[in-house]
Amino acid sequence: MKDRIAEVSRKTSETDIKIKIDLDGNGEYNINTGINFFNHMLDSFAKHGMFDLDIEAIGDIDIDDHHTVEDVGILLGEGFLKAIGDKKGIKRMSHAMVPMDDSLATVAVDISGRSYLSTNFEFNNAKIGDMTSDTIIHFFESFTSYAKVNISIEAKGSNDHHKAEAIFKAFAKALKEACKIEHDSIPSTKGIL
Repeated sequence: MKDRIAEVSRKTSETDIKIKIDLDGNGEYNINTGINFFNHMLDSFAKHGMFDLDIEAIGDIDIDDHHTVEDVGILLGEGFLKAIGDKKGIKRMSHAMVPMDDSLATVAVDISGRSYLSTNFEFNNAKIGDMTSDTIIHFFESFTSYAKVNISIEAKGSNDHHKAEAIFKAFAKALKEACKIEHDSIPSTKGIL
């Protein structure tokens, strides 16, 4: 199997971001977005998905966290799409259910070559730590658009931190399983993904 590693970068007037992802890593990470709770979610994503992940992001967080979260989602999606390559042999579809105390998150993923996000969760508070709650959905919108994957997310629970963390962990586990090489063909009747 060839290495499934990608490095991507993007510099705009709002952000300057560099990302390296190894889909077949050991869950090692070095993440700095300037948003502590977002770092924590991405740390969980890397660790529980066993992705090696380096993210260095400088953004206009003095204004708010929107641009940084959005652009990290865009670049992580681009990096994932580049690393997954032609998708030959991948499982393609998977799901994971992750509990965290009061919360339960279920995430299903299809590495389909098409972008679609379905969500069914809400947060109680405007912020979780130093991260604006509604940017979590925006992160997933950005990722799905640029990774060209379908993602369905459902979560319930009373604690916003637990709910968000369960979502990121379930996302990691579902994506890792969908990336798994288990045969020697393209998993589509079209012959292309």
